[in-house]
Amino acid sequence: MLKKTLALAAVASVATVAIAGAAQARDQIRIVGSSTVYPFTTVVAENFGRGTGFKTPIIESTGTGGGFKLFCAGVGTDHPDFTNASRPIKKSEFETCAKNGVAEIVELRIGYDGLVMSNSKQAEPMTATRAQIFLALAKEIPVDGKWVANPNKKWSDVDASLPAIDIEVLGPPPTSGTRDSFVELALEVGCETFPEVKALDKAGHKEKCQSIREDGAFVEAGENDNLIVQKLDANPKAFGIFGFSFLDQNGDKLQGVNVEGVTPTFETIASGEYPVSRPLQIYAKKAHIGVIPGMKEFLAEYASDKAMGANGYLTDKGLVPLPADQAVKYRKNAVELVTMSAGDI
Repeated sequence: MLKKTLALAAVASVATVAIAGAAQARDQIRIVGSSTVYPFTTVVAENFGRGTGFKTPIIESTGTGGGFKLFCAGVGTDHPDFTNASRPIKKSEFETCAKNGVAEIVELRIGYDGLVMSNSKQAEPMTATRAQIFLALAKEIPVDGKWVANPNKKWSDVDASLPAIDIEVLGPPPTSGTRDSFVELALEVGCETFPEVKALDKAGHKEKCQSIREDGAFVEAGENDNLIVQKLDANPKAFGIFGFSFLDQNGDKLQGVNVEGVTPTFETIASGEYPVSRPLQIYAKKAHIGVIPGMKEFLAEYASDKAMGANGYLTDKGLVPLPADQAVKYRKNAVELVTMSAGDI
């Protein structure tokens, strides 16, 4: 038994040395993940690069789901150090991380973001409920008590109060946290207003309330939210789905759809009045801290009051700051490198 224990300890020691040795070959932080969080992390990375002796981190926009796949694939120089996420990590992703040796993860919630449907300022403003958005974008909808393929071609087919223009919505792909959040906070909530949902089992609920139509009315526009902004500016009849920060940064060209009478603004998202909002996060791989230069310092910069505080430089980019109690909690996590447990999910 003693020999077996010593052998296992030796293997673990060799693995740790191998990871450290490989990681030392890389002297620049690598970050993947959410396209929504990407512009915030880019600003932090630029400030970090200018204000310290460390290199500016390399950041890749892969979408939240794609980021977790890369982040959770393993430990060492071939794997990223951080991942941006526009939704919290899922239990299944946390378990995949653990299975692949990514056993210690530090979570920093950086603030909040509103999910918006937006169109060109050249078009008329629109107000819609989440039930109407569901009827416009769901793959199947209830009609006369039965679930049928979505027959609505124009917004006015959904409700006569809506514009008589074709339903054309540019949105994120399935790998995107923005897509996940939009489905959860808009489509599912809208779906659950219909009495036909009560007869569905768990699998049926998921199928009917989470499936987006595939007949061309919803167009997967990739992970590049800036590209959606450009397309909306060129086509006043189309709508796009993305984080509030992109609307905030393009307020001269775009306007947000009022959801249930509430306009998406910094103030309505911060107050919780705007109904389609979500938290934004960045996750760090603790095994890389102390091996990849600057990781601890980068976390400290991100968590600082000057970055994500109420008057921090990220608010200028459209980030809605955390309430004071949450800010204290997540700053402590980042500075003291407090790791998550399965119970935190």
